[in-house]
Amino acid sequence: MKVSIVGASGYTGGELLRLLLFHPQVEIAQVTSESHAGEYVYHQHPNLRKRTQLQFTSRDTLEPCDVLFLALPHGEAQKRIDQYMSLAPKIVDLSADFRLKDTALYKKWYGEDHKAPQYLGQFVYGLPELHREAMKTANYISGVGCNATVSNLALLPLVKANLIDLAKPIVVDIKTGSSEGGASVNAGSHHPEKSHSVRAYAPTGHRHTAEVIQELGLQDVHLSMTAVDLVRGVLGAAHVFVKPGTGEKDLWKAFRATYNNEPFVRIVKDKTGIHRVPDPKILSGSNYADVGFDLDPETGHVVSLAAIDNLMKGASGSAVQAMNIMCGFEETAGLEFPGLHPI
Repeated sequence: MKVSIVGASGYTGGELLRLLLFHPQVEIAQVTSESHAGEYVYHQHPNLRKRTQLQFTSRDTLEPCDVLFLALPHGEAQKRIDQYMSLAPKIVDLSADFRLKDTALYKKWYGEDHKAPQYLGQFVYGLPELHREAMKTANYISGVGCNATVSNLALLPLVKANLIDLAKPIVVDIKTGSSEGGASVNAGSHHPEKSHSVRAYAPTGHRHTAEVIQELGLQDVHLSMTAVDLVRGVLGAAHVFVKPGTGEKDLWKAFRATYNNEPFVRIVKDKTGIHRVPDPKILSGSNYADVGFDLDPETGHVVSLAAIDNLMKGASGSAVQAMNIMCGFEETAGLEFPGLHPI
């Protein structure tokens, strides 16, 4: 099956290339970059040297293909979505352009009107753990926000089991690595400023909150973002209060019912060792999400944890997993690398 990538010179585009080059059932037809057209792919993604001789082309040279991945900055896909739909029967868009279904919710969190609102309802939200069945018959799948992904995965078992005391607010404290900001540099990513820092860059009001509201139906939920000295990785700690009488056995039952059959979610809750709770460090390069929890039985305070590689399960890995489901491939095809340890 022929696939192409629009906007392949960034970090998520590079991860898509890495995954698809080794996918047993796809052939990469074209990869575009307006700023690097004519250059070999490995000039921007040096880990792919001697693995591909592909060159970046302009998007104006795109030819029809079977699946088109859009790895563009926010706001760009919606400007040309008609063109992209004419080139491929199936599309996976990694940006935030088609994640939200409600135009009012989009305007509230992104501060502008959507340029192609007629297509919002045609895209399935791209987290397989939430929408696997819908993906099987979908033609268009959106990407996922990496911070929304850890929030949704941490909260999903508690929501499905109806364990949360919704009279109290839910706060998800999220620690992120620098690759979440993309390949473009800014003052905050300058090494002397970034190195060794712990910077609360969005204590309230992060845009990915909208995805949690939409997908889990929670209203009083708040994401708080802090950048730490990592390149890859996101750790979300969801602070919730559960209903009176909820014990650890109820939490185990909820997490096992939700995740025991999920190919890329692992429950991590050990009593000994340094890896007894989820840690994004050991997930680098993998599509796995590690989840866990702890309960204060006196207060009903639960800390539900989820860790991912933001470029993989938070972006390109979930996109390939979604493509596999949409196209009828084995869901784990091209995604079984377990991550590195130590790193």
